Amino acid sequence: MKRLAQEMQKLIVIVGPTAVGKTKLSIEMAKRFNGEIISGDSMQVYKGMDIGTAKITAEEMEGIPHHLLDIKEPDKAFSVADFQKLVREKINEITDRDAIPIIVGGTGLYIQAVLYDYHFSESTSEHTHLDLHDMSPLELHNKLKSIDPESANKIHPNNVRRVIRALEIFEQTGKTMTELQSEQKKSILYNTALVGLSMDRDKLYERINKRVDIMVKDGLVNEVKQFYDSGLSRDAQSVKAIGYKEIYDYLDEKVSLDEAIIQLKQNSRHYAKRQFTWFRNKMDVAWFDMTEEREHLKKTREIIDFIAGKLQIKSNT
Repeated sequence: MKRLAQEMQKLIVIVGPTAVGKTKLSIEMAKRFNGEIISGDSMQVYKGMDIGTAKITAEEMEGIPHHLLDIKEPDKAFSVADFQKLVREKINEITDRDAIPIIVGGTGLYIQAVLYDYHFSESTSEHTHLDLHDMSPLELHNKLKSIDPESANKIHPNNVRRVIRALEIFEQTGKTMTELQSEQKKSILYNTALVGLSMDRDKLYERINKRVDIMVKDGLVNEVKQFYDSGLSRDAQSVKAIGYKEIYDYLDEKVSLDEAIIQLKQNSRHYAKRQFTWFRNKMDVAWFDMTEEREHLKKTREIIDFIAGKLQIKSNT
């Protein structure tokens, strides 16, 4: 089939916070719409990082093709520019097979870079490795001021989380938050059905805590220990992932295992909150509340109808 222009290519995107149920829903959507799934998680690209990233298993895939899993060694960097390039290639390949590409994940900036006309320099793949550790709020804000004065003027020095996020964007993309926000004003590149899954906060946090307990039971510590024993530096991009940095602290004997698990749960909950904020503020998402499990079939039907209407396609019964 002759490749469609980007503006005509149909694309399903499923986003939302960690542990909200994106994986399960994505399989259902792939079955309904003859889809192939592209991971939208910046850490699931790494080989061997299975338990800590909640990577889908071969059994859970139910025969649905998945892409961008296990494509990088843990000691290698993987930038938003790399992700953008690879995902756009996969969208083209999947469309050429008369299938529907489905991006599923929670890494907001990465998904945004695919959907919008972001341009990155050749040096983007080489991370600047800004040292944000042990810096005071004033030092962080001054660092931001030297990189992106416009954002620094908008963000109060005491709002450390937003300051760090702006610095991280520069580290990951080679562009300032101001530059990216300017580019975002451009229209979306694909014919996209953008689905977001939400959930009552208390229930989501309960699911996150339970997921961490299951990860530990399934061997998370041993998984991380293999990287630790191999000499993989905690400065590696992969080790900075939630679930790995906390266990590294335990293996470094900085904290007990119980303390590491508590920190892992807390960091996961905070990350979920940041994910919600990002998708709500940065992208035009159609939200579906998945709090009530007994309404799962009803919600799934609503999502199917939304996608079918948005993309003007029929679902398989």
